[in-house]
Amino acid sequence: MLRVDLAEEPAAAIEHATPEESDMPLTREQRRSRRKRAVRARTISVRRLNKRDFERDNSGLGVASLRPTTRAECREGPRPCPFVSCRYHLYLDVSRRTGSIKLNFPDLEVWEMPVSCALDVAEDGGATLEDVGAIMNVTRERIRQLEVTALERLALVRDMKHLREHVG
Repeated sequence: MLRVDLAEEPAAAIEHATPEESDMPLTREQRRSRRKRAVRARTISVRRLNKRDFERDNSGLGVASLRPTTRAECREGPRPCPFVSCRYHLYLDVSRRTGSIKLNFPDLEVWEMPVSCALDVAEDGGATLEDVGAIMNVTRERIRQLEVTALERLALVRDMKHLREHVG
């Protein structure tokens, strides 16, 4: 019989349960969890480079010339996208405030990702909260919260433009 500590990895316990264990009632944590993956994102704190160190580290790299500069060039590029430094790549996020790096999929390599570019997802059209949550390795509820925040910000921008038209 498989035994897993439910306090640590409830999603893993659900995925790897044997038939006898599946008859057992779900715990509150298991019912509340909507995560598709058992592995959560991991954040790495980084040391800030000064300008001289940054230029020294990047002086010999020709990678910047290989990276696409327009969406048209990117669309025809290899998939999954190898350019994890692109702001639209889903493999990692960089905090503007602290510079820390968040690995969204610490258990996968870049080439193992089913979807790697947020622009590709946007071009495919509408997606459910559940699908977007699976793509970004967060819960459906977190995606809903982000959507509400983004719509509020867009409304503020629209109101500011409206006010500027009357002032200007």
